[in-house]
Amino acid sequence: MSNLKDILTLGELKRSGYIPKPIKDEMRDNLVHALKNKINIFEGIHGFDDTVIPDLQRAILSRHHILLLGLRGQAKTRLARLLVRLLDEYIPVIAGSEINDNPFAPLSPYGREEVRTMGDQTTIEWVHRDQRYVEKLATPDVSIADLIGDVDPIKAASLKLPYADERVIHYGLIPRANRSIFVINELPDLQPRIQVSLFNILQEGDLQIRGFKVRLPLDVLFLFTANPEDYTNRGSIITPLKDRIDSQILTHYPTDIGTAMTITAQEARVKPEQKNIFIPPLLKVLLEQISFEARTSELVDTNSGVSARLGISAYENLVSAVERRMLINNEKSGTARLSDFVGVMPAITGKVELVYEGEQIGPYKVAFELLNKAIKSEFLKNFPHPEKQKKNERDPFGVIKAWFAGEHTLKLAVDASQEEYEASLNQVSGLERLVKTLPIPDSDKPVYKELVLHGLSAFNLLTKELHQTRFDFSDPLSDFKEKEEDLDD
Repeated sequence: MSNLKDILTLGELKRSGYIPKPIKDEMRDNLVHALKNKINIFEGIHGFDDTVIPDLQRAILSRHHILLLGLRGQAKTRLARLLVRLLDEYIPVIAGSEINDNPFAPLSPYGREEVRTMGDQTTIEWVHRDQRYVEKLATPDVSIADLIGDVDPIKAASLKLPYADERVIHYGLIPRANRSIFVINELPDLQPRIQVSLFNILQEGDLQIRGFKVRLPLDVLFLFTANPEDYTNRGSIITPLKDRIDSQILTHYPTDIGTAMTITAQEARVKPEQKNIFIPPLLKVLLEQISFEARTSELVDTNSGVSARLGISAYENLVSAVERRMLINNEKSGTARLSDFVGVMPAITGKVELVYEGEQIGPYKVAFELLNKAIKSEFLKNFPHPEKQKKNERDPFGVIKAWFAGEHTLKLAVDASQEEYEASLNQVSGLERLVKTLPIPDSDKPVYKELVLHGLSAFNLLTKELHQTRFDFSDPLSDFKEKEEDLDD
């Protein structure tokens, strides 16, 4: 293409043998080449290899307009932007054209006049594929003039032309996206009368402006994104428009923890000075498990969805919680703890939409309930179920429960130094012996010890109370004993 870029006139372009392609053929041919040569066009997209991406590839091979339908945080916009990679690196256009006029078949009055008067001396320029992607967020205030165009009275006055002259038209976003990918995000938010204006463009490939007898057979690949229609009451995709969109592709959330962890690791913004912070694998899994619990929780509106951004924001908050503790204690490195999840709560409360029952409980308590469910899940992956011990079987948690039953209370400060944190955990009899049986490195043992305490409290075998800057673990019967003593007094 570097040689072609040296071509500056229509005559030179003709002699080069260059043949322009419609954008759908261009993308199809480039996808065929990518598939044959095992080139990954959708780099950075995880969990869609066997579902969304094959559907998208089939739609492009079929030269279809596309609708990506799915809940928030399912990489719809990222998929759309990656399609630019399927465009040729450069294409020629008539220099000065507002709508990327093909030098061989110009559409605009300006382009046609240039070719008519200049002939083979018509000046051309080369447009990079990054400039052939146009994205518009659909909002209720979007007008037909924004998308299609309108009469420009100032242009009519300055050129001394009547309004009936095609040259007084000010082109909207879609004509300016000629020979490009045009993306409309959140399509249901577009007013029905505006959606109607897209009919001709999708079906016949042309448009009309203000009743002008103007036919612009635009060369555009349309890609729309939308949430399911029952997500909100803001609007829906009208049936005739949906009928004209050739392929509707359903996106989804990661189906396994491993994929979710990969996405979070890729997207989380960790500063260079935070590189000396270690997040144990257990906590990485626990972070993602919170999202999975939220997506099935009766307290969370499942129609709204739980974005992958929850895990990303939660990871960033977890790292920052460790960094803050390091700064307070003047430590040069730090390891995340379960108690650091106090600092993760704001990332959860802002990412889940609650149903009525959840709103009654409150977002903060719902976030802790989701965390406790995730802790239960991870606890049972590493330790026996504390409520399903067989008769005459030794209770693996017996020593730990006995320690708390002996009127001991563990106060675990959120901002404690690493030395203080480990010393606090080592007070509890039986913890070291229980964790020692796990095939984990010594550096991970403290966080597993803490998991035992949070896990037992999740099964109501210990009482856990959060006092702003610390967790208190105690025997669940201690409250009854205190009440009995108060009555005796």
